[in-house]
Amino acid sequence: MALGMSELDAYLKRYGSGPSLLRAAWSEVPAEARQWRPGEGRWSGHEIVVHCADSETYGATRIRLLLAEKEPLIIGYDENEWARRFDYHGQDVELAFRTIEAVRAHTVTMLRRLPAEAWGRVGRHTDSGPYSDNDWLRIYAEHLEVHARQIRRNLEAWRAR
Repeated sequence: MALGMSELDAYLKRYGSGPSLLRAAWSEVPAEARQWRPGEGRWSGHEIVVHCADSETYGATRIRLLLAEKEPLIIGYDENEWARRFDYHGQDVELAFRTIEAVRAHTVTMLRRLPAEAWGRVGRHTDSGPYSDNDWLRIYAEHLEVHARQIRRNLEAWRAR
């Protein structure tokens, strides 16, 4: 179902505010808890932030493919394999934040400039089938909110351990 203009605007506001929510959650985590994992196969706060940087850079490409290409193929990826293979704990978390902030600012500015008729495009996702620009916006508007909550749950678990 296509989004109305007020709903589109609300999602764009959420999308634009995501980086500050993630940074706020991160700022609550003491240095000694930032690489702590709450369990086997679970990510630390540090890994969550670096994942978000990777996801944002790929997500920015996805929306551009959806909006500009005819019947684009959106390729899924194994986020756990990326975390392992790219040694997320070894990456600079501040650089990850700057990446998230820059990519989101650039993308939300582009999206806000689009006329209403530019929306309503559909491609195919290798994991989930039909995948529209509205699907993308719903997912990415929530993505950093979800991970900010995950960082806070990690902090609660670290304190309770």
